[in-house]
Amino acid sequence: MRFYLDEDLSDRIARIAREAGLDVISSLECGRNKLPDDEQLHLAAQDGRCLVTVNADDFVQLTMDFFANNWPHRGVLIVARSLAPNGFAGVARALATFAEEHPDDLPDYALDYLTARHRRR
Repeated sequence: MRFYLDEDLSDRIARIAREAGLDVISSLECGRNKLPDDEQLHLAAQDGRCLVTVNADDFVQLTMDFFANNWPHRGVLIVARSLAPNGFAGVARALATFAEEHPDDLPDYALDYLTARHRRR
């Protein structure tokens, strides 16, 4: 599974996750901070990546919009409040567990949550 971290998540998470063998990039590393959310989601889909964010409000609606318009979408993974986004190593571990649980990627237009239970390995 390939991940794209929205700008609300630190690029430190991406670096830690890559050290663990995951394919993770961040919007900051790509020079894409400050782009609108719909553009972030389009860019993630173009690269075949599941977008990871803490911004549930906007990305739930965007997922429905993308589905309605038949725009490419490789899934959205929302970091739940139970998993502190500034706990960089914890989020990276949770991504690793999530990837192990979903070896074939998420279905298009899928919306799921990354929770504290994913930290356990």
